[in-house]
Amino acid sequence: MRHTISILVENRFGALTRIAGMFSGRGFNIDTLNVGPTLDDTASRMTIVLRGDDKVLEQVTKQLEKLVDVIDVQDFQDDESVDRELVLLRVTATSKTRSEVMQICDIFRAKIIDVQANTLAIELTGTETKITKFLKLMNRFGIKELTRTGKVALPRSTD
Repeated sequence: MRHTISILVENRFGALTRIAGMFSGRGFNIDTLNVGPTLDDTASRMTIVLRGDDKVLEQVTKQLEKLVDVIDVQDFQDDESVDRELVLLRVTATSKTRSEVMQICDIFRAKIIDVQANTLAIELTGTETKITKFLKLMNRFGIKELTRTGKVALPRSTD
């Protein structure tokens, strides 16, 4: 089972290293890791996706809460949060296939961010499922390069 954990950490030198070290030291594998600033410049938000049962999740949460840099830990269930991921890719687009690639981009609301003679660079933001479906369609044109951010998430508002 995949879990999305959001960790609010003090924005200090070595905090990421200590948290990543806790995962590797205990044999937990991280599927994706994303770190970014928050409104408070003394804190950063880490979003980590990992695999494991509820027992693994409980153990990870307890270990994270013991770390000195950790302010708060949240486990996001599917219906309790909104999440997105960003992907940038370069796909082959010849004069014969360019219009079809552009149509698929329109359907998925992807943005073409660079045009070259035989390739297009594309940006897409969405859920992991949306991105996976888009990449499956782009594979037949030939993906030259690809990078993904990993998931970022926010709790759903209660008001």
